Amino acid sequence: QALEEALAGLDLDDWRVYGWIGFDFCAPFHGATDHLDDDDELAHLFVPEFEAFVDHSGDLRFVGVDPELETRMRSLAQNPLLVEDEARRPLPVTEDPTGYRERVATAIDEIHAGRYEKVIISREVTVPFDVDIPATYLTGRLANTPARSFTFRLGGLEAAGFSPEIVGSVDASGLITTEPVAGTRAHGVSPDADAAARVELENDDKEIVEHAISVRTSCAEVAAVAVPGTTAVSEFMTVRPRGSVQHLASTVVGQLAEPQSAWDAIQELFPSVTASGIPKAPAIDAIYRLEASRRGVYSGAVVTASSAGELEATLVLRSVYRKGDRSWLRAGAGIVRQSNPEREFTETCEKLGSVAPYLVAVPASEAQA
Repeated sequence: QALEEALAGLDLDDWRVYGWIGFDFCAPFHGATDHLDDDDELAHLFVPEFEAFVDHSGDLRFVGVDPELETRMRSLAQNPLLVEDEARRPLPVTEDPTGYRERVATAIDEIHAGRYEKVIISREVTVPFDVDIPATYLTGRLANTPARSFTFRLGGLEAAGFSPEIVGSVDASGLITTEPVAGTRAHGVSPDADAAARVELENDDKEIVEHAISVRTSCAEVAAVAVPGTTAVSEFMTVRPRGSVQHLASTVVGQLAEPQSAWDAIQELFPSVTASGIPKAPAIDAIYRLEASRRGVYSGAVVTASSAGELEATLVLRSVYRKGDRSWLRAGAGIVRQSNPEREFTETCEKLGSVAPYLVAVPASEAQA
């Protein structure tokens, strides 16, 4: 509501807003404000002075751009940034200095004790050099098959990511869509290995349970803001390749009910059930208690919205982050009753494989400057 009210106060007739919402934005709605600091930045949104749009054919469209700037931007588009393979600095991700397996084991014990049904436990991997975010975005995007990709630099935070799913979207007609993704195996090893991993994924009891309860929760969340009888699962438990991994994925839809707004729908869906847990309140508490570091924008959302009522929130996963002289990666796994700590650690390694091999360092001359 705070974001919606701020946007309603804009002295503009026609606008689009862009930015990010951090995981911590969920704390006030789930009784977790004790975990926040007074100076935490929960969201960063802006209305741009000008916009450039690129369609699937590569055609450019500009809004609010003067002729001189348009000429410069078209020139940049015709001479794109090239990154040599030699510039890549792949990062090993198989070390476990934060005791991830032990944290997962604790979560499993808490699930058996009835404290919650599912929780996503993540771990951070420090990058020992300054990451060139735009160059890493380019190399990583060429190697990934995301649902959405993004890169930004806002408020001192830089990030680039290759997200496997959206938290949710609402189009101009009021159609709500969310795409829960839960259940993971490696992908991109070889055709035979990928096919074998897919069969294993589709027949693994733990992965199926994790996915089914996530879809159940997504249906309940959409139904809370939708016209009665319009909530439906339009696609159930298909396998979608997403870079270094393949996932079980579903799509849940519904028609936004009056007087609900697109922001009401996103508030209901945020944080994504596939990046928090079930039920959300105790799972979010467990995340704050069990993870070794705060999430920040990880598992939050990159957001676009318009004055026409459209809104899309992309889940921030498979990403690299940089702030000041610190760069890092992060990945997690969904923990349920049937989980095994070693397998969940392996899953985080598989997910980090969407980004870690494609890191590009800031050139030494720029880093020193």
